[in-house]
Amino acid sequence: MKYTVLIKPNSKKGPLVEQQGDGSLIVYARQPAVDGKANTALIELLAKYFDVPKTSIAIVRGQTARNKIIEITY
Repeated sequence: MKYTVLIKPNSKKGPLVEQQGDGSLIVYARQPAVDGKANTALIELLAKYFDVPKTSIAIVRGQTARNKIIEITY
């Protein structure tokens, strides 16, 4: 299953995952977007949100962007 994700790094609101009406997700992460810390936090938060192991989540597109395409294999 693929999802469109908007990550907001360095957020005081996080850690939080919000699902939008169109099926996309907004992820608020406390970690900064430096050295992949925000991507690691994104994968950890989505693993908890979907109750899947971290290894089943992959960033398909947008490795260095805020808008990402995430693929989750169940």
